Amino acid sequence: MAKEKSKRTATRYIRHLKARIRKNKKAFIVYSILRILVLLTMIRSIITGDYESTFTCVLVLLLFLLPAFAEDVFKMEVPQLFQIIIYLFIFAAEILGEINRYFVRVPGWDSMLHTMNGFLCAAVGFSLVYLLNLNSDRIELSPFYMALVAFCFSMTIGVLWEFFECFVDLHGGDMQKDFIVQSFNSVKLDPQNRGNVVHVRDITRTIIQTGSGAEYVIDGGYLDIGLLDTMKDLFVNFIGAIVFVIIGFLYVRKDPNRVINSGLILKPAGPDGEESKQRMEENLRYQSQQLEERKKAREEKEKSPDAEQVKAKRAQAREQIYEQEEREAQERKERTWKTVESVLKSNYEQNADELPPEEEPPERHKEDAPPKA
Repeated sequence: MAKEKSKRTATRYIRHLKARIRKNKKAFIVYSILRILVLLTMIRSIITGDYESTFTCVLVLLLFLLPAFAEDVFKMEVPQLFQIIIYLFIFAAEILGEINRYFVRVPGWDSMLHTMNGFLCAAVGFSLVYLLNLNSDRIELSPFYMALVAFCFSMTIGVLWEFFECFVDLHGGDMQKDFIVQSFNSVKLDPQNRGNVVHVRDITRTIIQTGSGAEYVIDGGYLDIGLLDTMKDLFVNFIGAIVFVIIGFLYVRKDPNRVINSGLILKPAGPDGEESKQRMEENLRYQSQQLEERKKAREEKEKSPDAEQVKAKRAQAREQIYEQEEREAQERKERTWKTVESVLKSNYEQNADELPPEEEPPERHKEDAPPKA
């Protein structure tokens, strides 16, 4: 019984593997080529006695199984394009970057991988929210919110990776690559220790002396221990995340490039792949129907006579409010003028007694009167 059960399991696995190969031929070709290259690298490492590189090759072979593992465990469909990007990223980071020293030999190799990391992590974050949006009848997330969550997810993974690099460097590694700089600013060099910034410029040589008597000379400047590398990695991770967020946003908004963008979005998987497609189409139709119904209800509400009456009443109420405000302003103005007039009158009456009496004009004598015509 046990043999028959194991034979059935093996047969089912082989059928599933063949179905995956038929469905993702290009991804399988890329996977096969990269797997052969990893095996050749592992054989070379064993011959040369480089067991650390041998362990790295074994790790890469296990990481190549991640897409299939995710599909089987989480019941999702990893698109072919997404699988190819994952395979190339793993190969470029571990085989070319670590074993073949591309991180040191090729300028910008580390930046390119961190950009891809931001892109892939944003794709995973976006897909998780996208699946939640599709599989729930109660949750309807806007495209902007989905893009925002994907961006935050990608940046969080990038920050956690920088934490890991710092941890490794504190325990004898050097994952945060150093830069040679010719200037820096520091408050530690302030002789009075008052927090004043000391600007050091035009550094040509740095000499490092250890307690054991060893001496290291750095020509050309001063050694920056990973700060600039960390900031650069986070910035290119930011760029990769932004690129995918734009792609995902256009995908959800039913952009004409939907067919291209759909190769980067994880989808729910059914037993034969058709169930996921039908479910996605049903959910999309349901969401589009909901949007159309809301739009029609809003238009009908605006066109109905009740809506016109409501608008007229609102306009009439606004006019009454404006008239009331104008009356109140006029009353305030009149009260102000009355107050000012009363104050001026009272001041005049108080000061009237202090003014000198006005001289009455002398009476004219009869002879001074003008002759009558």
